[in-house]
Amino acid sequence: MGEVNEPEEETVWEGRFIAAKRRGRWEYVSRTRGIQAAVILAVDENHVILVEQYRVPLGRSCLELPAGLVGDDVAGEAAEVAAIRELEEETGWRAARMTGLGTFYSSPGMVSEGFTLLRAEGLSRVGEGGGVEGENIAVHRVRLDEVADFVAAKRDEGCAIDVKLLLLLGPELLS
Repeated sequence: MGEVNEPEEETVWEGRFIAAKRRGRWEYVSRTRGIQAAVILAVDENHVILVEQYRVPLGRSCLELPAGLVGDDVAGEAAEVAAIRELEEETGWRAARMTGLGTFYSSPGMVSEGFTLLRAEGLSRVGEGGGVEGENIAVHRVRLDEVADFVAAKRDEGCAIDVKLLLLLGPELLS
């Protein structure tokens, strides 16, 4: 595909974490300060670690893969380092190492943010998780062959389901 001659980007409003921007007639949101996100696929003994937490923009809890911000506190932080920290903070599971699986975009028509997907390896349980003060994260360890039923039950409870869970549901949705 060829290059597109785009109008200049204009910042309409900027807060601490996000900025509303415009390029021509197109409006979208981006993160400020060069912050990115790390999303963690943590599979241990045929179980996946999921988190559930209240999300203000949705007005309800959301079932997600563990994730966190890269470079929020430390400029130039590596995604792997942030992912190890965030996994332990949110879930109580520590990874010996993280393997990058690529950068992905979840809503490219509205948000310029991408995230690095990382696979946690060498997992060990070291605590309860739950996140930092005020996050109140519930941790779920779900058998891989029960993920579809677990997601359906959570949806029936009124829980939102993050798009990144399609990674785990894909094979079932295609059959």
